[in-house]
Amino acid sequence: MLGIIAAIFLFVMIVSTTNWTQGILYIIGIALGLTLLYARFGFTSVFRRLMSVGNVQGLQAHMVMFAVATTLFALILGTGFSFTGAEPAGYVSPVGISLLFGAFIFGIGMQLGSGCASGTLYSVGGGQSSMILTLLGFITGSVIGAYHFNFWMEETWALPPISLAESTNLGFFGAWAVQMIIFAVIYFALVQFSKRKNPPPMKPLPAARGWKNIFRGAWPLFTAAILLAVLNALTLAIRGNPWGITSAFALWGSKALELVGIDVSGWGYWQGANAVQLSQSILADSTSVMNFGIILGAFIAAAASGTFKPKKIKPGIAAGSIIGGLLMGYGARLAFGCNIGAYFGGISSFSLHGWVWAVMAMLGTGLALFIRPLFGLKNPKPKDTIC
Repeated sequence: MLGIIAAIFLFVMIVSTTNWTQGILYIIGIALGLTLLYARFGFTSVFRRLMSVGNVQGLQAHMVMFAVATTLFALILGTGFSFTGAEPAGYVSPVGISLLFGAFIFGIGMQLGSGCASGTLYSVGGGQSSMILTLLGFITGSVIGAYHFNFWMEETWALPPISLAESTNLGFFGAWAVQMIIFAVIYFALVQFSKRKNPPPMKPLPAARGWKNIFRGAWPLFTAAILLAVLNALTLAIRGNPWGITSAFALWGSKALELVGIDVSGWGYWQGANAVQLSQSILADSTSVMNFGIILGAFIAAAASGTFKPKKIKPGIAAGSIIGGLLMGYGARLAFGCNIGAYFGGISSFSLHGWVWAVMAMLGTGLALFIRPLFGLKNPKPKDTIC
């Protein structure tokens, strides 16, 4: 009940100080938080299970999510459809040194911090104490990345943004067809890979019986994958850009610095369109209000399912959370986004940088598997009954 009251109060504040569009995006954020927590829909754990024991269940759900999102994005971007009049534009970013390095350290960071961008938000809302430290590290790393932004953009090599739909003769229909084939090939390859590896299955989530599952969990991964794709497409059709998370972290941290007298307006990151965000209220930033919605949505879901139980944080876990957050925050600024903005949003937008991000983050995950035990973090093992 407390979560619902807080959610309603914040909704009223957002609508009264900004507009109804922001309020709708906030509601979409709540829906994202509910979906993520009820299904425990992960990116960090998916990469870790794949790299450590060969479990492919989560990545198969990703392929379903991408197939649905790509279809909806192609329709929206190809026709210019919008609910609000905002011209839709996908996330298409350059491929260069900053992307390679940023995605790689993000992959390391999300394994040390035990959560990605979306995972950090819904885990904070779900009552996982250590994720508060991850979030603080995330914000700090994002600010440092914003401070160094000009160096990475101007002093390192990069190709221009490459869209499979618009940088080729394929168009959106042709690009959609190509990506659907890629998703199908990856899905089939994962099935064959799993047969050979015979990995331990994912741990089943605590669940209620019958219709109570809708309100108390657990939701099937594929159901959550479809819902996340639809909600991302709705975000694109409402605000003109796909779902993103980490730009808000840079904004929150930069505004905090301004409160203590540090002028960040001269930084390269806060020039151009970003300068408007810095000068406005946080409630006017659509990414921020969606983030608030994710946290509250996850809190409501955790309270309803009885899983909101904060615990003490062990020193090793605390250190891993902070370092992981710092790496993710810094990496996200360099890589033009995180697992949501770059991976989910980038691939769904037909951007080459989304695919490159996935490969580099997976490589970072592989390295992190050797680092995690130093912080008391366990990796799945082939002989586990579940992972």
